Amino acid sequence: MDKLEARLLKEIADLDGLPVGAYNIRRDGKLDGRVSTAHIVIDTKTDKSGIDIHIAPGTKKESVHIPVVITETGLTETVYNDFFIGEDCDVDIIAGCGIHNSGCDTSQHDGIHTFHVGKNSKVRYYEKHYGEGEGTGERIFNPQTIVYLEEGASINMETTQIRGVDSTKRYTKIVVGAGGEAIITEKLLTHGKQTAESEMDIVLAGEDASGRVISRSVAQDQSQQVFYPRVIGEAKCFGHVQCDSIIMGEAKIKSIPAITAESPDAQLIHEAAIGRIAGEQILKLMTLGLTEEEAEGRILDGFLQ
Repeated sequence: MDKLEARLLKEIADLDGLPVGAYNIRRDGKLDGRVSTAHIVIDTKTDKSGIDIHIAPGTKKESVHIPVVITETGLTETVYNDFFIGEDCDVDIIAGCGIHNSGCDTSQHDGIHTFHVGKNSKVRYYEKHYGEGEGTGERIFNPQTIVYLEEGASINMETTQIRGVDSTKRYTKIVVGAGGEAIITEKLLTHGKQTAESEMDIVLAGEDASGRVISRSVAQDQSQQVFYPRVIGEAKCFGHVQCDSIIMGEAKIKSIPAITAESPDAQLIHEAAIGRIAGEQILKLMTLGLTEEEAEGRILDGFLQ
């Protein structure tokens, strides 16, 4: 592992070296390292680019890392990763992609992830996108995540994109079975002329299913963001969508939450707020010795935690 790869892995997966447990590291369109364990087996797909991850029933307190690193300018790829998680599991899945583009051509990674989560299993899924490089070539991500939760299963999904990404279009769909739970926390910051679009469908299909979407974003300069979070209640269920955004400079933000009840027992709520940083917050921090720029940065860091 060279210094560039190590730095990117630190940014996207908080790794200081190779992961402990199962992992699959992809670099510049090729396998760069893989380890399976007794309970988590990773296989290369034979029909298209990507991997199959099989997690045995009853697997608990284990994790699998599947980071992607791109350092080659002009590389564009679509990767299909399928997760098959048995019943009664409790696992962490850490994904994410880092692009270092030092050239003039576009580098792009589109990750298509599909999860099949067995009864009563708990999954925590972390995905971070990060871009850097002194080149003029764009850094683009278009992720798609589809999740099917069986009875009593849950997923807690946290996605983060902070600076460095020129364009992203994200689509997420989660179908929640009876007694299941889906929690999505999305954190996003755009600047310059970057664009970001996030579309979600949370289908509460089973009795007593629940879903929660928490979106926090900051748009700076001339960047643009669009959010389409949708919750559909098909049975007795509870759903909540909360979108909070800070707008700065000449940025534009559009937030379009939607809730659809297809059962009289569905309880659905949505909230959306877009606004500037309150001036009194900045002044209060400046009285403690911070500059205006430092105060602004401290507020944004706290908002996106």
